Order: sequence, then C-alpha cells, then structure tokens
Amino acid sequence: MKKLHFISGLTITVFVGLHLFNHCFSILGAAKHIEVMNSLRGIYRNIFVESILLSAVATQIYSGLLLFKTKRHTSNTFFEKLQISTGLYLAIFFVIHLSAVLSGRFILTLDTNIYFGVAGLNTFPFNLFFIPYYFLAVFSFFGHVSAIHHQRMNKPILGLSPHKQSIFILTTGVFFATFLIYGLTNRFQSFQIPSDYNILIGK
Repeated sequence: MKKLHFISGLTITVFVGLHLFNHCFSILGAAKHIEVMNSLRGIYRNIFVESILLSAVATQIYSGLLLFKTKRHTSNTFFEKLQISTGLYLAIFFVIHLSAVLSGRFILTLDTNIYFGVAGLNTFPFNLFFIPYYFLAVFSFFGHVSAIHHQRMNKPILGLSPHKQSIFILTTGVFFATFLIYGLTNRFQSFQIPSDYNILIGK
C-alpha cells in the first residue's frame, strides 16, 4: 500500500508542479495565466493523461485514508504528524476540487480557467472559505513533500542536514502559498470577471 501510495503521489506531483507553475503567472494578470495554461493543456488535457491522473488521484485518496487510519495512533514526531495531517487535508481537497472542476466542465460547461478559481476568491463572503482553502492546499502539498523528504533523505545537501532541508521545503511552502494567494486575489481587484462565471457566486 505504501509503494502504491508513493507511485501515485509521484504522478500527481508532476501535474501539481505544472499547475502551481501556471498559477505563478497570475501575478502578471489573467491573460498571461490563460496563455500559459493553454500551452500546458497541450500536455495534460487529453483523455489518456487525464485518465492516468484521475486514477492516480483515486489511488492516492484511497491509500492515503488507509494509511492515515493505520498511522494516526503511532505518529509521534513533528514530521510524522505533519505527514498524516497534510495527507488527510489533501485527500479532502482532491475530492472537493475535482468534483468542482468536473462539474464546471461537464455540467456548467465553463472553461475551468483562472476565472473559475478566482470568482470565489475575490467575492465576499465566499473568499472567507476559499482563501484558507487554497492556502492550506498549497501548504499541505509542500508539507507532505517535506515530511516524506525527512523520512527518506539521509544525506546533507549544500551543507544542510536532512532535517534542515525539510524545514526549508516547509518554509518555502508557506511563502509560495502566500505568493499565490496574493496573485489570485489582490491583483484581480482591477479585473472584471466574465459574467459567465457569476453562476459560481450566486449572481
């Protein structure tokens, strides 16, 4: 089960890396974000790759919940607790996020681009949910990686011990999550969200 969880996790990590890279361009505005997104969709927006990703996510959720059930009473150190807590949050996030995106695509027939995400992020009171929801998702991704790194790495890199390497990854996650939330909220105060996406905020 651990090996299956690890392999599916690596598969998802590749996509998440591309997804977060795409979100970095939000700081340059919606047009640039969508331009980069359309380029990246050439890699993953096809039935073959999407089937692999959905299978990996389903595997990750199922195996992750089983591992959480097994490890929650035996985790003692900070990184052990971080691994199971971030894993649980990511499992919940994947269920909610994928359900929303698939519903947006196939039921609401919306292009699930940046506007699909920022509609709620920039509208009160929905942003009270979506800002911590997305922040914790990015933080949990980095936190989970840092915990696994702490468990598997046993060599120093650039003079940093494995423990300090994991702390660095975790700290990077905090700054990166903050950066993305800024790019997806503050910058969009001067942008007009297309009317097609008003259905997401009850307009």
